Amino acid sequence: MRITTNLIYDQNLRAINNSQGQLSDIQTQLASGKRILRPSDDPVGSVQVIRITEEIDKIEQYKRNIDLAVNNLELQDTTLQSMNTIVNRARVLTVQSGNGIVSTEDRKAIAAEISQIRNQVIDLMNSQNAAGEYIFAGYQSSKQAFEFDPADASNPIRFVGDDGTNAIQLSDSVSIQTTTSGKTLFEDVRARLDINVTGSAGLTFNSYQMQSQDDFDLFHTANFDAGVPANNAFQLEILPGNQVQITNLGTGAVVDTRSYQTNEPVVIAGMEFDIQGVPGDTLNFDLARPEKTNLAETLHKFSVALNNNTITDGEFQRAISDALVGLDNGLNKMARENSSVGARLNIAESVRGSLLDAGVANERARGAIQDVDYAKASSDFAKQETALDAAFASFPRIANLSLFNYL
Repeated sequence: MRITTNLIYDQNLRAINNSQGQLSDIQTQLASGKRILRPSDDPVGSVQVIRITEEIDKIEQYKRNIDLAVNNLELQDTTLQSMNTIVNRARVLTVQSGNGIVSTEDRKAIAAEISQIRNQVIDLMNSQNAAGEYIFAGYQSSKQAFEFDPADASNPIRFVGDDGTNAIQLSDSVSIQTTTSGKTLFEDVRARLDINVTGSAGLTFNSYQMQSQDDFDLFHTANFDAGVPANNAFQLEILPGNQVQITNLGTGAVVDTRSYQTNEPVVIAGMEFDIQGVPGDTLNFDLARPEKTNLAETLHKFSVALNNNTITDGEFQRAISDALVGLDNGLNKMARENSSVGARLNIAESVRGSLLDAGVANERARGAIQDVDYAKASSDFAKQETALDAAFASFPRIANLSLFNYL
């Protein structure tokens, strides 16, 4: 094979260019810390790096979701704790108002504080997050959840949101609820169960009250018929032998029988009736339909009762009972929600820990594939630099070889 001068020049030029390119690649690896500069450097490794990077990006998004979920849940937790504090204060005032030595002026002072607590409760039920969204309004988060119209005697505090709830995905398999509708949490609070006295025959009826609300609740729950209103009508009858009995007028069934002493209140099924009569006298009453209310409305109604100068003692005692039951049921519901929020916060923190571990593992796996080995790269750089120096040094000597030098 005949080696021409042009071939010698071309081969040396290619060798120098290749050596410079390799030296440049090693220098870039050292500067960037990456072994794979282009997919052709390691096709299989490049695909693995892309997949691991996608997983790392997904983990980062999940971590941002967790931060958002934790912020929302912590806001709910703080709001509920604040409500718990002020509602408990209202409960203390309610019990205090039932003291027999409390004057009319004292009642009005209590009413003023109850009204302020009511306003605070409404403000907390309309709490907003950092984005200006009403956290208890359901999907209608752009407008406040509750409206207060004191002129509306039948429904002064109205829920105007919906019962929607939001959830956030924390990982591929875990999502948690981050909001609770005010309808579920505050609006659907069970009010005190009660009766309506409808008439009497023969006996003198003065008043009634609940001696044991728990006993009456059991009686109401066992006997109330939502489908057949006639089965909710009962009759209290005085029997010979110093006894009274309650009969269901709809079914004819005898529900309960107790002893009775003349001129003493009758206590039966948790109800205390102040009556006077003789055997054969009767008193009729209906079980009131169960109702639901909200904390703010409970406080509002009680403040109205406190300011009512014409209210009878029996009516006021029932107003106190209504308020205490409504407040207790509301507090119990908030306590359950607080527990639920705490559980969801624990889940979020647990998932965060798992994601942090997964992120570290993926970073390590990606680094093992794409990160440069500085010791090896430094050695390769020195070796390639020597090769390039040798190429530069040898080329002039080869370029000077010619037959004309010997003629």
